[in-house]
Amino acid sequence: MKLLFLACLSPKTGNHTTAERIRSYIESAGHTCELRDAGEFQSPADVANLVSQNPPFEGALAIHLFRAGRLLLDIQVPFGVIFGGTDINEDVKVEQKRVVMEQVLLKARFAVAFTDKLKEEAALSLVSQNSKIYVQPQGIKTEVTEKFCWTEFLRSSGVESERVDELRVFLLVCGLRRVKDPLYLVEVFSEWHCKDLLNILVIIGPKIDPVLTAEVEAVIKRTAGVFLAQERSQQELHAAMERCTAMVNSSVSEGMSAAILEAMDLGVPVLARDIPGNAAVVQHEATGLLYSSPQEFVHQSQRLLSDRELRERVVRNGKCYVEEHHSLKQEKETYQRLVDTLHGV
Repeated sequence: MKLLFLACLSPKTGNHTTAERIRSYIESAGHTCELRDAGEFQSPADVANLVSQNPPFEGALAIHLFRAGRLLLDIQVPFGVIFGGTDINEDVKVEQKRVVMEQVLLKARFAVAFTDKLKEEAALSLVSQNSKIYVQPQGIKTEVTEKFCWTEFLRSSGVESERVDELRVFLLVCGLRRVKDPLYLVEVFSEWHCKDLLNILVIIGPKIDPVLTAEVEAVIKRTAGVFLAQERSQQELHAAMERCTAMVNSSVSEGMSAAILEAMDLGVPVLARDIPGNAAVVQHEATGLLYSSPQEFVHQSQRLLSDRELRERVVRNGKCYVEEHHSLKQEKETYQRLVDTLHGV
């Protein structure tokens, strides 16, 4: 079967990584899968024209009900959708978008949610047949490059310290866009750094929103103890994660943060903002630590640094959780089975 797969493909984002992984599953089952950036298309008519070209596509798939899913409304072949997170958590609040997303969901042959919570939210917010929504957590695989120099990474991020090995580096992994709220912790973290110069925050991720990127760069330039690293390849990012004291998430909204799960897989403690998407995978004091204000972030960080037993417990449980619930094998089987339903198999 020839399949069109639409997603938002900003480089080095979780969405891009997820889309590439799912595409590999589809192709390993013997199908042809063409992955395209939803941003390339102006309207559903553009996609309908592409799908009907010769040889025609026989099915389609999209990540994100609104940004990519709406582009499939005019096609005459069966399709499935994968919830992105911001579609169900944020876009449903806008009536215009919600109406479009309901149309997409009604027309889709199946939908995939990363968590039970996301499925519940979709069922509450959108008119849909609940039976067509499947829950499949993201599969996680981490790979660390051997050619990684921690000291060089910190120096290139602007960190100048004689005591590199003593630094406590908190790594905030996020694309620079509003929903990730990269400046949420900056002020309070800087105050904490000034009391103990060994505590530093490094923000790393692709520069997606140019306006926010300029804002972040300006704030960081005048803020002590907070640094902005250049984005790295996935393997380099995993190597940096592996060396850091804790991985941080400060998002306003998440579907399922792959970075959180990757940190768990790498044996790194996670400090995540207490929002539904994060609370679905981070159980407070069991698989990580949750916080709901910048001040509470500092409190939980101090606990992590001073309580060795707590640190060892969240690392151990986090690793077990990922192994048990985020298997690549299970994810592969689910998507291959669902894609077969588009073919009437």
